[in-house]
Amino acid sequence: MHQYSQRIDLLIERIGQATSWLTVLLIFVFCVDVMLRYIFDFTLIWITELETYFFAFLFLLGAGYALKHDSHVRVDVFYSQFSKRNKAFVNFFGTLFFLIPWCIMIVIVGWKYAHFSFLINESSAQPGGLPALYILKFSMVLGFALLLLQGITLLIKSGLIILNRDN
Repeated sequence: MHQYSQRIDLLIERIGQATSWLTVLLIFVFCVDVMLRYIFDFTLIWITELETYFFAFLFLLGAGYALKHDSHVRVDVFYSQFSKRNKAFVNFFGTLFFLIPWCIMIVIVGWKYAHFSFLINESSAQPGGLPALYILKFSMVLGFALLLLQGITLLIKSGLIILNRDN
């Protein structure tokens, strides 16, 4: 189990690091959009949509990475005061009963949603918008699948802590 957890961690780490480079592209696209808008009083729909795509890719593909590094948003009024073992209990049961079922549901529903978009070759509703809207929709499936994998790793690690086998 621990070996699978390490492999998933490595995969998520590499994807997270690669995804972080989208921030540079997003900033570049924002700068181009701002220059076009304020210097030339002009904008292109596809640039605005590209900003949305990059932001969505960052958020969705980076969610597993954020969970791996415990950088996700948490209201930790009590959690921060818990012992390592109590934190493991919270993580184990929260992951088992909330994170994993939610991710499975989103992957299943999202797959149908993205697949239908692919079948009809859905593109932007805006004139001059981006084609292949299904790419954005499939990123939702991929992002939640990666989050699910990282959730499984968190479940394994938390279980090992609960059983006093974390080395």
